[in-house]
Amino acid sequence: MNAAALPAQKNAIAFAALVVGAFAMGASPIFVRLADVGPFASAFWRCALALPFLALWALLEPKEARQMFSSDRAVVLSGLFFAGDLFFWHLAILATTVANATFLATMAPVWVAFGAWLVFRERISKADFSGLALCLLGGAALIGQSYSFAPERLIGDGYALVTSVFFGLYMLAVSNARTRLKIGAGSLAFMSAAITSACMLTVALLLETDFLPRSREGWLTLFSLAIVSQVLGQGLLAVALGRLPATFSSLVIFLEAVGAAALGWLVLSEKLGPLQALGGALILLGIWVARPRTKAPAAAI
Repeated sequence: MNAAALPAQKNAIAFAALVVGAFAMGASPIFVRLADVGPFASAFWRCALALPFLALWALLEPKEARQMFSSDRAVVLSGLFFAGDLFFWHLAILATTVANATFLATMAPVWVAFGAWLVFRERISKADFSGLALCLLGGAALIGQSYSFAPERLIGDGYALVTSVFFGLYMLAVSNARTRLKIGAGSLAFMSAAITSACMLTVALLLETDFLPRSREGWLTLFSLAIVSQVLGQGLLAVALGRLPATFSSLVIFLEAVGAAALGWLVLSEKLGPLQALGGALILLGIWVARPRTKAPAAAI
């Protein structure tokens, strides 16, 4: 294979991982809704049940990329930020409408772009801004007329906005750890999930009454949540963030909302209309506009 084609091939693999990961994370609301435990308990089980699979992934990585423990700040913060994301997301679901929570949580790419520019000095191009604007419009269209403002839901809306900040910080921490420390995706996903599990166990024991599943189907739902949304979703996100810019990666995560809407239609018979279809199309267009460009090779003289 031509050496010049290797970066493009690696970018394509990373992009494919990001797309699959986004759709896998988009399945999480379905599993949470079907689980017979409380929302904070489901967040704990999501991470805890994923640990053996992530540990196996980490052990299969090359020795130079394998780590089962790290006190590096970016690694620790990735777990803490994801715990914050899960905590405030479930608070938002309890305190405002699902539509409001979903729309406000899609603000994460704004914080990723700002943080990448401010902290990592990552250049934000006009294409990035255009793609972000299109994806935000698409996210709003996906929610459609379900979004509503009400003073009594302001606290819940605030929780959803904080959720977006935490997820944006999580993506920046993962991107920094992957590119700076050269940690394998499985290793980082394992360490991050272990930290998040410890945080959410504390929260669940303090705030939940329904901590343990009451049926075999309940356990199967939680294992599905762990394998699909945590191992595949967060794991493949870590794969992509080791290669692709954080700002572009955050835009592809908008596909999580597209996947959630599609699964809601398929599994829960939730209606989708022309406005939702337009939203999905705008998100796809925004991702295409913001896609990383590879420089054409110089012509031989």
